[in-house]
Amino acid sequence: MKSILVKAGMASLLLLLSLYPVISAQTPGTISGTVTDKTTGTPMPGVTISIKGVTAGTITGANGSFQLKTTHAFPLTLVFSYVGYKSAEQTVNSATEKVAVQLGSTEILGQEVVVAASRVQESILESPVSIEKLDTRALKASPAPSFYDALINLKGVEMSAQSLTFKSVNTRGFNSNGNTRLLQLSDGMDNQAPGLNFSVGNMVGIPELDLESVELIPGAASALYGPNALNGIVLMNSKNPFQYQGLSAQVKTGFLQDKGRTSATTGYYDVSVRYAKAFNNKWAFKLNVGYLQAKDWQAYDQRDQSLANGHTLQNGTRANNEGYNGVNTYGDENTVNMYNTLASQANTPGSALGAQLAGLAGMLGNTVTPAQILNAAIPGAAMADVTRTGYNESDVVDYNTKNLKLNGALHYKINNNLEALIQGNFGYGTSVYTGADRYSLKNFMMGQYKVELKGSDFYVRLYTTQERSGDSYAAGTLASGINEAWKKSTQWYGEYFGTYAGAALPAFAKAYGAALAGGATPAAALTTAQNALDAQRGAFNTAARNKADQGRFLPGSKEFNDAADAVKSKPIPGDATGIGAKFTDKTNLYQAEFMYNFHRFIHFAEILVGGNYRLYTLNSEKTIFAVDDNGKEFRINEYGGYVQVMKKLAQEHLKLTGSIRYDKNTNFKGQFSPRLSAVYTFLETHNIRASYQTGFRIPHNQDQYIDLLTPQARLIGGLPFLRERYGLNKGPVYTLQSVQAGAPKQYTFREFQPEKIQAYEIGYKALIAKKLLIDAYIYKNDFKNMNGIQVLIQPTGASTRNVFSIPVSAEETVKSWGWALGLDYSLPANFTAGGNISYNELTNEKDLGSFLVMYNTPKVRYNLNFGNRNIANTQIAFNIAWRWQEGYIWQSSFVGPNVNVAGKSEIPAYGTLDAMASKFFPKAKTTIKLGGTNILNKGYTQSWGNPTIGSQWYVALGYNL
Repeated sequence: MKSILVKAGMASLLLLLSLYPVISAQTPGTISGTVTDKTTGTPMPGVTISIKGVTAGTITGANGSFQLKTTHAFPLTLVFSYVGYKSAEQTVNSATEKVAVQLGSTEILGQEVVVAASRVQESILESPVSIEKLDTRALKASPAPSFYDALINLKGVEMSAQSLTFKSVNTRGFNSNGNTRLLQLSDGMDNQAPGLNFSVGNMVGIPELDLESVELIPGAASALYGPNALNGIVLMNSKNPFQYQGLSAQVKTGFLQDKGRTSATTGYYDVSVRYAKAFNNKWAFKLNVGYLQAKDWQAYDQRDQSLANGHTLQNGTRANNEGYNGVNTYGDENTVNMYNTLASQANTPGSALGAQLAGLAGMLGNTVTPAQILNAAIPGAAMADVTRTGYNESDVVDYNTKNLKLNGALHYKINNNLEALIQGNFGYGTSVYTGADRYSLKNFMMGQYKVELKGSDFYVRLYTTQERSGDSYAAGTLASGINEAWKKSTQWYGEYFGTYAGAALPAFAKAYGAALAGGATPAAALTTAQNALDAQRGAFNTAARNKADQGRFLPGSKEFNDAADAVKSKPIPGDATGIGAKFTDKTNLYQAEFMYNFHRFIHFAEILVGGNYRLYTLNSEKTIFAVDDNGKEFRINEYGGYVQVMKKLAQEHLKLTGSIRYDKNTNFKGQFSPRLSAVYTFLETHNIRASYQTGFRIPHNQDQYIDLLTPQARLIGGLPFLRERYGLNKGPVYTLQSVQAGAPKQYTFREFQPEKIQAYEIGYKALIAKKLLIDAYIYKNDFKNMNGIQVLIQPTGASTRNVFSIPVSAEETVKSWGWALGLDYSLPANFTAGGNISYNELTNEKDLGSFLVMYNTPKVRYNLNFGNRNIANTQIAFNIAWRWQEGYIWQSSFVGPNVNVAGKSEIPAYGTLDAMASKFFPKAKTTIKLGGTNILNKGYTQSWGNPTIGSQWYVALGYNL
């Protein structure tokens, strides 16, 4: 496959090179000059100088001076740009002319240029769809400890924090951990782990010192970006080493604080270095190294999400509920019904329990039957679920978070319009991720490597993503494995049930006999005795659990650690010797893509064409994914292409854009994704936009091919051959909801299909008096074939069953709508104030029946900020930000099924205050920044089962040569 990609790439390069003949050499010349700050007169290092219309360029040195070699004929125009300053142009007539340029600071409200919306450069004010942008200047002013954390302050953006370094970004509803409905591109490379299927946040990607900008489109973007850009796209762009040269370094240290953690306050540090250098205006390279280490946030929700035996989230405990299953306790997920087990034993001829019950009945004068005794002494079948004693998350998850990022690139300018590069991004670390289980991503590795040829009108890109799960493991499975390594469940439950019955049966006889002796009728005595035993259930449970738990491996003991190491070293689900928790994945992705803009050849409109080919090679060493008839894991092919036409009319006041894309995946029918948009500009800075878009999401690789037995259920993909493999198309298969309701209902499968969206949006964006930036939109989304989880029960006997969790497609159209408003105001003396509010609502949830739509989004969230980037030209800056969101219900595969059905899994509303202050020392080229997030230290959780986020304080020292 690699050879095919190489051949395809070389053919594309040759084709495009034929369109770009090497420009005949001109007499070389060297332009030199200086750049200074218009206000202070101080030299400005790091200013980018480029020749207008081509990629040739350089950067000013420490004293603000520059030299630019060129083969272009004079006169030519130089463009000077620097983040936070107004760009300047100057015409140069000869190489001997000395150039002196002054740049003036500006708040650049509404002046940003974006490319994500249309794949061509355009003003953010004239973007055909909603778009947000963070550049390096905005990031410096953000209180967030990293640029990825700063995304949550953008309009309409939500975030789910599973750990300090693993966070999922989402927009416009249907949020999830490891969100697969929002596409993330790092320098054009899909940031998704190809096997585990989640975007890895910024564990692998662009180090902050190398980040030039982040562009985010909320809403459908499949028309240009293909599968999985259903809810939006995050485009992260790094710095070109020709334009950003020199040495940059940053040391950041501080502490995390939350009273619920094992150690309430712990330190962390984050160190990064970047170096870039250009040679002869032909070669340039960059190198980045970053390392972060901390004790992670902890998940410690002890509420009982089993809702078993008549208990609720709030009142269920391990002491009073035999079937206790804590949200963040593990190894207590599986239940065995005590009543059914004992009743079966009692009905077995010659059993000791049957003889004991008969003896008690005789002792009580046969006024009560053995069955009545058992039913009164042991909670009935609907109230007798029992779970093993679990371990807390802190006992089984590695909170020693670390993250190493290595990044390098080599660029070569073939000529002034053509540049080639090779780039590698590598990430390694330990973190925690939430899926159907809590996964400790220990020594996780992922590399992305690409070669690219690009000009002002095109690019050709080949890249691969190589994922290695390292020593990652599932925490819940680990806890179950430790329990089994100590004592098999058959033995544990036998001891528990025997102890419980050994105490409850004599207690029944005593209470029943006393009632009879007091003159009660047998029926009244039975009721009296049953009530007396109900009051003693907690004591019976404690005694039975203590007996069964005698000798249990305690966290931190040698026995516990040895058992844990054995379970963690064995791949999921294990073998005949015991349970395995190791999550093995070595899946690779290979992609080839191109884009060409025909504006040099076609002038009546701007026309783009592009396409891509993608290959997934699944490799879990046959532990996670299904295998074919030959015992091999599957390969998945995808390909797609698009055309976009853009035309300006009405004296360039009206911009019309239309595009269409076609994509095909091995397992699904081809998908067309059209988009139409119009932007009308009036009074120069007022823009009204309207768009109709479609998008789609191909079920990710796990939703297609997973075949994994977990303690809770067997997880299988939605493809038909897996349903057939386990006989789900034959015989009775019931929904969990109908079984719980006592009326089992046969489940009927429908075709498993990609999700589709039809999105409508109207927006308004304007810059008023160069001071007030307004951005508002309203949208409506209709989702078809929305993928969700269905839990199915397959009876295998009178009291036995198989449980399956399978992704399915909703029959009903899922509808949502929302709006957002953002205001940013430039006040006198460099002060700024702003805020945004967003509203999102699922409008037809009642029509969806038992389907778990997993909307997972607050209706209302808002952000407010106030700051100054340069107080009275002292180079002192500050920023204060407040964020609030409404409470909402979270549904996922991690939430207990009863809680999902009951809809009680609420994420409470929360508000958080962030702040930062910084000082820049121009002569030392050094910045000191002090900041904190959630400085009021009011802990909050962003999604079910995830850690509580406390306050994070930091001080950063940055150097930029």
